[in-house]
Amino acid sequence: MRMRIPYPRMILKILLPVVIIQSKMADLLGSILSSMEKPPTVGDKESRRKAREQAARMKKMQEDEKKKKAEFRKRMEKEVSEFIQDTKQQKRKYNPMGKIERSILHDVAEVAGLASFSFGEDEESRYVMIFKKEFAPSDDELEAYRKGEEWDPQKAEYRRRLKEQAALEEETACKTQKRAASPSSNYRDKYSHLIGTSSAKDAAHTLEANQAYGMVPVANKRDTRSIEQAMNEIRAKKRQKTGDEDTGAGSTSTS
Repeated sequence: MRMRIPYPRMILKILLPVVIIQSKMADLLGSILSSMEKPPTVGDKESRRKAREQAARMKKMQEDEKKKKAEFRKRMEKEVSEFIQDTKQQKRKYNPMGKIERSILHDVAEVAGLASFSFGEDEESRYVMIFKKEFAPSDDELEAYRKGEEWDPQKAEYRRRLKEQAALEEETACKTQKRAASPSSNYRDKYSHLIGTSSAKDAAHTLEANQAYGMVPVANKRDTRSIEQAMNEIRAKKRQKTGDEDTGAGSTSTS
């Protein structure tokens, strides 16, 4: 009995779907493998280790800084409390400190009800002074501290008196200058050959209005009548006008 061999076309129809499925599976497997992370190399491991170490150091530094601030605030609160209880002290001056420490001290003083000020030009030399409310510094005292000078009440009182004396002398000098200065010579006599013996102001009073040009003196413009006289004249003018109108009407009717 002979075996029947299939034709090549039939074999191709059978194998073609299998080949297509295998190709799709290969593409899917390749995309999955490409999306997966590659195993870290020796350099990547080292960089990650350094990054973890740096993050740990930064965290430790932040914690140490926070701890130092808390300790400094606690120490300042204790010193401020002792300063308030000491009746002999009116003010206290601290050594130069950084900006963060100054802000903490200002906050502690404000909570305790004290007045605090920072002085010093350079950042490295700036310091804080705290004062009790009943002994708050004056403007002159603050100005002295800003200039880097020590405050001396006696010297301040002496300077205040000098200022008052200088102000009084200046006021007296201003009053003296305001006095009318009398000229050494009379300009009318000096220039009489140019301007005459009468000045322009005096000559203006002697001028008379020329009636030919219709000018009326100011004195003639004033109404010197009383209210009653003015009303009587108005009434008379009205009666006269009414009489004239009646006379004109009568003559018209007669004609």
